[in-house]
Amino acid sequence: MGKGRLEAFSDGVIAIIITIMVLEMKVPAHADHFGDLMPLIPVFLSYVLSFVYVGIYWNNHHHMLHATKHVNGAVLWTNLLLLFWLSLIPFVTGWMGENHFAAAPTALYGMVLLCAAISYAVLQRAIVACHGKDSELARAVGRDLKGRISVVLYIIAIGAAFWDHRISWALYVLVAIVWFVPDRRIEKTLHAQT
Repeated sequence: MGKGRLEAFSDGVIAIIITIMVLEMKVPAHADHFGDLMPLIPVFLSYVLSFVYVGIYWNNHHHMLHATKHVNGAVLWTNLLLLFWLSLIPFVTGWMGENHFAAAPTALYGMVLLCAAISYAVLQRAIVACHGKDSELARAVGRDLKGRISVVLYIIAIGAAFWDHRISWALYVLVAIVWFVPDRRIEKTLHAQT
């Protein structure tokens, strides 16, 4: 079956996720000075990081599907699994920001990011299995060192949240920086084919 509906549905869900995140940022009542916004800094920082993460997933998902010719049931279900974990980002973003990066919300944020990363890898494998080990995507992904390193950093960040939330925050930002540039392996492989 074609990939068009999967792309359209995924784009719609991701757009809704971003909308929900911004709607969770509440305007302070009866506050008309910039200083009144200071308590919202953790909420805003959480939003920025989560917006970047959702953007990274949208961007890399787009690149991955560009290398995809067709999908099957396994791809559809693994894509839904990824979207499930991404749909939890607004909740954990709000909880972490509202509680000024307390240990449990910061750890749960990392758990959702970890599960999203694992789900993305599972989706990648499902697409490769659908297209074969000689497919463009299989060649582009290779051993997926960035993905494996990200999983390790998330696990460390989850544990560090109970020791010092700043370490967790730094690791979440580090992983985002690593993935901020779209996965060039796919672009290089696709350009080599043309």
